Amino acid sequence: MHPIDIAIFILYFLGMLGIGFFFYGKNKNTEDYYVGGRNMGSTHIGLSVVATDVGGGFSIGLGGLGFVMGISGSWMLFTGLVGAWLSAVFLIPKVNRLSKKINLLTFPQLFEYFYTPRVALLAGIISAIGYIGFTSSQILAGAKLASATFPTLSMQQALIIMGAIAVAYTVAGGLKAVIYTDTVQWIILMAGLVFIGLPMGYFAVGGYEGISAVVHPEMLSLANISWQDLVNWGVTIIPIWFVGMTLYQRIYACRDEKTARRAWYLAGLFEYPVMAFMGVLLGLFARVGADQGMFEYMGYGNPAEMDSEMGLPVLLRTVLPAGLTGLMLSAYFSAIMSTADSCLMAASGNVVTDILERFLPLEGDDRKTLRTSQIATLAIGAIALFIAMNMQNVLDLMLLSYAFMVSGLFVPVLGAMYWKRSTPTAAFWGMLLGGGTTMTLILLDITLPFGLDANIAGISISALSFIILSYVTPPKINPAIVAVMTNEKHEQAQGATFH
Repeated sequence: MHPIDIAIFILYFLGMLGIGFFFYGKNKNTEDYYVGGRNMGSTHIGLSVVATDVGGGFSIGLGGLGFVMGISGSWMLFTGLVGAWLSAVFLIPKVNRLSKKINLLTFPQLFEYFYTPRVALLAGIISAIGYIGFTSSQILAGAKLASATFPTLSMQQALIIMGAIAVAYTVAGGLKAVIYTDTVQWIILMAGLVFIGLPMGYFAVGGYEGISAVVHPEMLSLANISWQDLVNWGVTIIPIWFVGMTLYQRIYACRDEKTARRAWYLAGLFEYPVMAFMGVLLGLFARVGADQGMFEYMGYGNPAEMDSEMGLPVLLRTVLPAGLTGLMLSAYFSAIMSTADSCLMAASGNVVTDILERFLPLEGDDRKTLRTSQIATLAIGAIALFIAMNMQNVLDLMLLSYAFMVSGLFVPVLGAMYWKRSTPTAAFWGMLLGGGTTMTLILLDITLPFGLDANIAGISISALSFIILSYVTPPKINPAIVAVMTNEKHEQAQGATFH
């Protein structure tokens, strides 16, 4: 790699670390660290949401889909658009108002107010495990990109470097550092794709003539997809907008409901069509380059034997000149870091607030709690790095983490928000049976009919057990949530009298 590219790369990482340590001294307590002081605007939040959701896993994973499926792989992020807008309409109004009244820091705390502490603890464990796995997928994505770019760098060395940098500025700066670095990283990614990656890749493979001469016609069709793919993606990705800890942290961080909803609408549009088509087109260009023999000098003679997720990094390394390579790689590392830091922050919040503080209360000592949060973030980053060292496929690891959280948490959160018959027992067993079913099917490699995702079975079992148990077990009335609802009714009555 040219020294110019290395210099650009180093400057990028130093800039990200600088933002993290800038906020190091500004965090006074866990509210600063985990929800950014609850006063952030829609632009920063919206860019952070899409940077977190799309990020490195989908950036590299979408490239892999484009390599295999062509432009129809873009439908994966259409489910992101649907999920973002549904949650903006149905979820944010309830959650934002509640968070202001009872100072929520994490997603599982909602379960404590709607159900019981035991239910919240289980939700915290499920969310923490899911986000540790998700953090691992992002570190793995970065390592794949780095090892493809620097031939002398082994995958293990790349994993250690990526993990160390992402963990360092997240530990130091908390959510504000994460959100502001996400904004910078997303701008870098968009600029890199629009002005460097797409045009350079397109002309390098010979434009439309070169593409059409090599790829099968279905690779250029949006219909090159099965109904099973659409169902599996929809069932896995849309519900994450209702159970994702990273998203709840950003709802809490918004200054008001209007700000949050505007941020979610912005994020949805960036997911689809913007990022969806950019990602799969670059993957398609990589497949064309592989079919043309462009990567034979690196030992990739047969495209069918090539790791589809390595196609995009190898394409960038091959076609970009000195200077532009560093800029484009910084753009992709931006995407990876923006998701890794957010997922690490989410897992840390779950472990500290939803698990540790239930056994080791730290109330009244803000500095001690803040230090505990930073130490937990560091430890979780180390665990995520270890997992990444033992996995191979970014998209598989990412979707597995999604599925585990969704199948356990989706039905109970809908029940809490919209079904008055919901009971703590129903929520507890709905989470346990839903998440357990999905993981059992995956670990035992049991396939569902028609190639459907195991997550469908998990959600179905969760819903069935939740409904049955809600009818046969008694509800528990939480005094805190009753007080909140009573205050809301009182305020509405006063408003009606005034008008």
